[in-house]
Amino acid sequence: MIYEFEMIGDITGKARPRMNTRTGKAYTPAKTKLYEYSLREYFAINYPNAKPLEGRVKVTIIAYYNIPKSTSKKKAAEMLNNNLSPTKKPDIDNVIKIVLDAMNNFAYKDDIQVTKLEIEKKYAEIPKIHIKIEEY
Repeated sequence: MIYEFEMIGDITGKARPRMNTRTGKAYTPAKTKLYEYSLREYFAINYPNAKPLEGRVKVTIIAYYNIPKSTSKKKAAEMLNNNLSPTKKPDIDNVIKIVLDAMNNFAYKDDIQVTKLEIEKKYAEIPKIHIKIEEY
């Protein structure tokens, strides 16, 4: 079984838990929660009857970042041809964490099943994230 989908929009990485100073309890920042929820919604729209994979899983993530507006046409062409890669936030490990956590209980039972991972940051005219999840 292979699940593959894209979500258009700026890439968000998993933020660290924050501490509520009044209660002393940790909480997940709203931006992280919203992005995880959006990823799950895109998955559910594309695969309404999906059953979580049970075997070992390979996840491929391609994070497409917006080309800065001040970029020259020559440099923009290099970016679109994948000769230059984004070296900006969010960090690649935080992109991995937010995707894997969002897909728990949806694409697979738990992210412990993920034994193979490919991730790449690229430039594109429209920012988006492309996710492919497959049992192998």
